[in-house]
Amino acid sequence: MGKSVMRGKGRPLSPLFSYLSIMPEKKLFLLDAYALIFRAYYALIRNPRITTKGKNTNAQFGFTTTLLDLLNREKPTHLAVVFDTAAPTERHIDFAEYKANRQETPEDLRAAVPDIQRIIRGFNLPCLELDGYEADDIIGTLALEAGGLGYTVYMVTPDKDYGQIVRDNIFLYRPSSGGSDIDIMGPEQVCAKWGIKRVDQVVDMLGLMGDAVDNIPGIPGVGEKTAAKLLAEYDNVENILANAEHIKGAMGEKIRNGKDLAIMSKKLARIITNVPLSFHEEDFRVKDKNVEALTEVFNELEFRALSKRVLGEADAAPVPTDLFGNAIPQKKAVTVKENPAAVVNTAPDAEGEETIPAGNYATIHTTPHNYKLVTEDKDIDELIQLLFTKKEIAFDTETTDIDANLADLVGMSFSFEKGSGYFVAVPAEREGVLAILERFRPLFDKEDVLWIGQNIKYDMLMLKWYGHQLKGPIYDTMLAHYVIDPDGKRSMDMMSIKYLNYEPVSIDTLIGKKGKGQLSMRDVPLEQVKEYAAEDADVTLQLRTAFDPLLGTNNVGDVFARVENPLVQVLVDLEYEGVGLDVPFLSQYSSELGVDIAKAEQNIYDHAGLKFNIGSPKQLGEVLFDIMKIDSGQKKTKTGQYATGEEVLQKLRSKHQIVEDILAYRELTKLKSTYVDSLPGLINPRTGRLHTSFNQALVVTGRLSSNNPNLQNIPIRTDRGREIRKAFIPRDSGHRLISADYSQIELRIVAAISGDENMITAFKENKDIHTATAARVYGVEEKDVTKDMRRAAKAVNFGIIYGQSAFGLAENIGVSRTEAKTIIDNYFAQYPSIKKYMDTSVNFAKEHGYVQTVMGRKRWLRDIYSANFTVRGYAERNAINMPIQGTAADMIKLAMIAVHRELKKQGLRTKMILQVHDELVFDVPEAEVEQAKELIRTCMEGAMPLPHDVPVNAEAGSGNNWLEAH
Repeated sequence: MGKSVMRGKGRPLSPLFSYLSIMPEKKLFLLDAYALIFRAYYALIRNPRITTKGKNTNAQFGFTTTLLDLLNREKPTHLAVVFDTAAPTERHIDFAEYKANRQETPEDLRAAVPDIQRIIRGFNLPCLELDGYEADDIIGTLALEAGGLGYTVYMVTPDKDYGQIVRDNIFLYRPSSGGSDIDIMGPEQVCAKWGIKRVDQVVDMLGLMGDAVDNIPGIPGVGEKTAAKLLAEYDNVENILANAEHIKGAMGEKIRNGKDLAIMSKKLARIITNVPLSFHEEDFRVKDKNVEALTEVFNELEFRALSKRVLGEADAAPVPTDLFGNAIPQKKAVTVKENPAAVVNTAPDAEGEETIPAGNYATIHTTPHNYKLVTEDKDIDELIQLLFTKKEIAFDTETTDIDANLADLVGMSFSFEKGSGYFVAVPAEREGVLAILERFRPLFDKEDVLWIGQNIKYDMLMLKWYGHQLKGPIYDTMLAHYVIDPDGKRSMDMMSIKYLNYEPVSIDTLIGKKGKGQLSMRDVPLEQVKEYAAEDADVTLQLRTAFDPLLGTNNVGDVFARVENPLVQVLVDLEYEGVGLDVPFLSQYSSELGVDIAKAEQNIYDHAGLKFNIGSPKQLGEVLFDIMKIDSGQKKTKTGQYATGEEVLQKLRSKHQIVEDILAYRELTKLKSTYVDSLPGLINPRTGRLHTSFNQALVVTGRLSSNNPNLQNIPIRTDRGREIRKAFIPRDSGHRLISADYSQIELRIVAAISGDENMITAFKENKDIHTATAARVYGVEEKDVTKDMRRAAKAVNFGIIYGQSAFGLAENIGVSRTEAKTIIDNYFAQYPSIKKYMDTSVNFAKEHGYVQTVMGRKRWLRDIYSANFTVRGYAERNAINMPIQGTAADMIKLAMIAVHRELKKQGLRTKMILQVHDELVFDVPEAEVEQAKELIRTCMEGAMPLPHDVPVNAEAGSGNNWLEAH
């Protein structure tokens, strides 16, 4: 990764560049701990890292990654991490409101600090703190002292206040964030950023304009530009105040009235540089890591990949290994108390405690087991006879590829008793595999065998490619865990560690890591494959035993039995069928897009008056806001460049035609690269069709997701995006596609679960819900609703239940915040039960720790109790929208099950081939089109009756491609 340096205007990279390109002998890095910890925590807040013990490790992971990247990239000779303490400082005494506006620290973040300090000490680095002083003061003091001793010092923090400490050999170092480059600022860059002459004027800037982050008031009404202008004329706060009588107009009045605030604010903003703490270079020297200490904390935090990255094979402590290269652990367990409201999917003992190992688990080497390799005909026959006597069998396949549509079978494993298992190896030749599988057909055809599997869809799809099917009921341990703990880690290894205290053999020990050197399972000695494969079946069998009680305890057995398990066979058949792809059309469309991209590109250059890299946010921002000046109000982000994302550009569409062309260019290039040019490469060489893979246990709301390709993201809001659907075609000229989807299903669910009479009536009378809403909100007759009124009502209907504020609505529909607030207030006045539902759902979550769908699917909201309102607010929004999204997910899944069942029952040749959001797509013989349409609509509308008899409507169309059918 490269570095970018914020430059002063017109200044080449010279002295500063020499510091970056030539490593000095003594480089000291001082890290502002809490600034980096907060940044790390919030960067991952939407996708939290939760351990098997229910611990959020966002902050620990993010901070460690930042520290490791810094050590590897910059090779500091000296380093320290500096913390604030809870003790008050002189600033708090001078100004009681200092930092009083800050939110309560999230509980997960507060709990992370001891772990982070252990990690820092594990790197043999000092953690510094001193009551009565902030981290800023300690870092400022040490930076100046070390700088005076000839060190090059880097203050690692996103905090702008540190600019006052910067000198010729003391730099402000802002780590990369969200894909941005590192910013390293010397005196010239600090002065350029603030528009000042000297770095000591940073304090004067803050004294005048204040700092909202630290609740430093400044002079009310004085902003950054005004402060810079005043300092350019008067040099410092004291001179400005001394000349306040000569400053005319309202600004002079503000300065005179704000004199005391300015003096106090400047004092609050000044970093103390005489902290009673000295720089002793040996204490700060970067040393070798404490492998034992880091191993312990990384195991507790379950940082497996990061542990390997930090410690590596060379640094790993020597331990005995088994025949697979696995460490033979020494048992060590700790007992931790869990908050039952925060971690609801564990199996506590009678005292509410759960015994969880601190990173050392039983393995195949330390656990008695009896795994048998089966290769001879006689042994196969004996195994089949034995399996015929069992009512429950755990089943797993070993193959040559993770894509079941491309893989060949290597073998099958079976287990029906804890600690035992059988692995049946099959030959490489397809004829030999078919011969062995044919002997198992009577077993697979038995309808009274419960087949237990981990992601059993894969194994069923493998069998289907060889002409076989498991006809008995199934029990998927991955799906059982999914409904028990939707946010949890779903791999068999992680579930085994959590629920069985057992670490299975890693696939990496057999075939190696992903990459060119990775082996196929056929390359691994059978004895090793046997141990690995039979263990999988054994562990899966045991997981079923662990999950059964939890399905009942958490009351999610119904959604598992009625929704998730039955859907598996539907998805097996759907993925097996695949969909036809019109490659010539895509080739032609790619050429058309190429022409349109070139036109948009040239238009952009013509408007700008120069050529530049349109794909570079930095260059684009400079062209739009520095050169063309299409919006003087745009400010640079913390990374030193302008924001040019979709949301920013959408607001600027009316400012200049170049914005319209940029948006068009982005859409066109994404369509071409992500879809049009990529889809043909995903065609299965065996079938000539596209076989997407559906993930049933990924999205916490219950929604299906897909990959290769990701169908959920195929754009449909623009004409160019919709054109891609033309590429999806029937299998031949004798077939057509049917597309069927629900009409406004989420709003119907809102009406049903809120019980709002006005919205229910609108749906029962088959009104256009957005027009009906607009009429109520604006107090007009439905015939008098304008397009703008309907657009605003639609935005409220879809946005309000997902936490949209007046500010968000105003931005969305282009009205003032006052008008937006009025619309929202009127909306709740007309639909009072919706507001009541929102409040009730949040309160329910706070009381029970979860929310649920109409079917009973649950989502646990551990952050609903947080004292930090940002964290809590995110959980509250989930409390409102998860029952809606989750119920919609349950409904489409139930519809898929019903349609699949009826198609088979009626003997139709119609095949379900795609599912996208609330839409189903079918490949249909022409003779069955009308019959299939009626069957599909009936099944979809009757899949899950809604409360209060809210009607569910499904619409179906047919055509020669997906777009035409839709």
